[in-house]
Amino acid sequence: MHVPDGFIDAPVSIAAGVAAAGAVAVSLRGARRELDERTAPLAGLVAAFIFAVQMLNFPVAAGTSGHLLGGALAAILVGPYTGVLCVSVVLLMQGLLFADGGLTALGVNVVTMGAVTVVVAYAVFRGAVKLLPAGRGSVTVAAFAGAMLSVPASAAFFTLLFGLGGTTDVPLVKVFGAMVGVHVLIGIGEAVITAATVGAVIAVRPDLVHGARGLSTPLKLRVGGELVDAPAAPAAAPVAARSTKPVWITGLVAALALAGIVSFYASASPDGLEKVAADHGIDQKVTEHAAAGSPLADYGVKDVSDARLSGGLAGVIGVGATVVVGTGVFWTVRRRRSADLTAASTAVPAA
Repeated sequence: MHVPDGFIDAPVSIAAGVAAAGAVAVSLRGARRELDERTAPLAGLVAAFIFAVQMLNFPVAAGTSGHLLGGALAAILVGPYTGVLCVSVVLLMQGLLFADGGLTALGVNVVTMGAVTVVVAYAVFRGAVKLLPAGRGSVTVAAFAGAMLSVPASAAFFTLLFGLGGTTDVPLVKVFGAMVGVHVLIGIGEAVITAATVGAVIAVRPDLVHGARGLSTPLKLRVGGELVDAPAAPAAAPVAARSTKPVWITGLVAALALAGIVSFYASASPDGLEKVAADHGIDQKVTEHAAAGSPLADYGVKDVSDARLSGGLAGVIGVGATVVVGTGVFWTVRRRRSADLTAASTAVPAA
């Protein structure tokens, strides 16, 4: 789904870049309310995990593959504002280090793969959570629904941008039908991965899942044959917060294993956008990536001849770089919030 340079003309790419910058700016401000001492490092891990899973293309149709976009997963785990930032960090790392996704098309990708997927997925997720019975299982089901619908929504938005600034003369109806059709199938894979990951985290640490906050089911008692709410328990003494280190270590090891080992077995077929572009001539004016000379271009380490080793090393480097950059960004956002709170608490009211 990464849009390369040359698919969308300069005016629309610039406009998308401005929109992406606005989305990131709003998200930086909103993330201050979502991040705390526990979730700031976890947000960097979520970005690294998305990077790793995006390397695992899965087959969806004859000669076509798909991969996780990640907006739904990030939004549900760490919040929608932080989710946009997570996907943006991943796209930046992929574009600069691995020549994946055009640099002039970075704004297009941030809006299409980041903002649109997060907005659609989180809106559907919240709506589903309200309709379903309160409980952990409902969070997983809602995550599945939000993720599944976010992918064709992203494909439809790309079609809109192509209609406004496509560089090739291809009927928009054909592009829309092909893009949405194949990405409905990819959306199912996205939903399975998202629901499985959210379910795994919520099973061990529901307190770390942003979308599960405040969704605990009240205790019921049977009185006279009827279920009634149990009386509220007396307030317990404060306890020390549980460490997030085991979750962080487990997640990082999983991301490294996926990118460094499992990725070798991913589908080699073109993803949905690449396949549609080749079939309908959208890629006629694609240009060489500005980072094509990167030693990590195309997810391989330059001068390492063994394909398995080259791809594995590139994946490990990518996970490491993403977790470092992502954690740095989110800690900076968190520190800014702490500074704002400190300034507000020490401000002297005007006489």
